[in-house]
Amino acid sequence: MNPILNLFGIKYPIIQAGMIWCSGWKLASAVSNAGGLGLLGAGSMYPDVLRDHIRKCKAATTNPFGVNVPLLYPDIYLIMQIIVEEGVEIVFTSAGNPANWTGFLKEKGIRVVHVVSNIKFARKAEECGVDAIVAEGFEAGGHNGREETTTLCLIPMIRESVKIPLIAAGGIGGGKSMLAAIALGADAVQIGSLFAASEESSAHPDFKNVIINAAEGDTKLSMKSVIPVRLVKNDFFEQVENAEARGATKEELVSLLGRGRAKRGMFEGDLVEGELEIGQVSALIHHIKPAAQILNETWTEFINRREQICKLNF
Repeated sequence: MNPILNLFGIKYPIIQAGMIWCSGWKLASAVSNAGGLGLLGAGSMYPDVLRDHIRKCKAATTNPFGVNVPLLYPDIYLIMQIIVEEGVEIVFTSAGNPANWTGFLKEKGIRVVHVVSNIKFARKAEECGVDAIVAEGFEAGGHNGREETTTLCLIPMIRESVKIPLIAAGGIGGGKSMLAAIALGADAVQIGSLFAASEESSAHPDFKNVIINAAEGDTKLSMKSVIPVRLVKNDFFEQVENAEARGATKEELVSLLGRGRAKRGMFEGDLVEGELEIGQVSALIHHIKPAAQILNETWTEFINRREQICKLNF
């Protein structure tokens, strides 16, 4: 049996990324109800808000779901306590050292997955005892790796380096790219941008329209001296790029970023001064669809393309 299906108890090896300002209970429950694994994005939730979303997700689905937790979260202890108190069974960690919380979570019977962008951190995560790894390529939206390793290169390199189940992320925009990731050694895929533009996504409608209207080259990796993040090119992006070009310090860039910039862009719909995080694959997304339709179309395309390749006569 596919190790990811066995680990999570889901029907399809498709995970919805836990994206800030996009991944609330409506999206996570819709993906889980459709047979994938939905994730709540704790990175944009205060502790009491996360507790509310966990409870609403439980009420909306009887299928497995999880919570994505950036380990740099300022209230990380409260977040972890809520996850335990509310009986969450699956946690995806990112943006930090998995050694700090993996043992704690596994002692509570929680399955732990850590997001990495290079071989070094993949090995470290395996040594810490995580149950699986998400390997996220340079194409991905949101926070990214400084090495700028593409998914096509990253997945086979990490597959060579670790033995635990591997989930591919970054540039997965449908069944064809899912098949490519599986062929490279992944056991499942994590999809962000497609679900960010779904009907159930909590992103602002104006941001969803930016996603479906994005063209090739409309996103770029930025803020590499702080935390690398892929952004849509807008006025805020230009301010960051100009600051980096003149050699701005890390402190200056942090000040420019300020507080609530991502919320302002993705949740409140400020397309000029807001931080708009999305992947390169946005150039292939043209419609806002229900999450279940996205998942079903991805799986159907995966099966059809696999059958077509098997029939090829080389």
